[in-house]
Amino acid sequence: MKTFLFACVHNAGRSQMAAALFNLYGNREECCAISAGTQPVSHVHPEVVEVMREIGIDLSTAKPQRLTDDLARSASVLITMGCGEACPFVPSLRTVDWVLPDPKDRSLNDVRVIRDEIHERVRALLHNECAECVSSNC
Repeated sequence: MKTFLFACVHNAGRSQMAAALFNLYGNREECCAISAGTQPVSHVHPEVVEVMREIGIDLSTAKPQRLTDDLARSASVLITMGCGEACPFVPSLRTVDWVLPDPKDRSLNDVRVIRDEIHERVRALLHNECAECVSSNC
């Protein structure tokens, strides 16, 4: 099982969207995604919940979680979400940085643009990094 860890600071926006989209498209027998943050907050940003609901993904009960050493050790690849120097670093774990704006407090239209960019990057990641992981609905 190949595990992709999407991480940012608060685990309340970009990383939540990316993990949900990855798990929608990924072949769950071959790969999975988890998300975490270095300073998780109490809930996913409401604007993120709303734009994900628009495409049929419910993040209303998703809980941000802390990026721990154990969680990092379980991953095959770490994808950081454009948090600059605040992004987590895990020695010996392959890291890819996706420079993306933070959706917090942005308009729904702005968050839709971020969601759609994440959507395209997740699909490309699945096709390029783990072709065996791609389910038939990708």
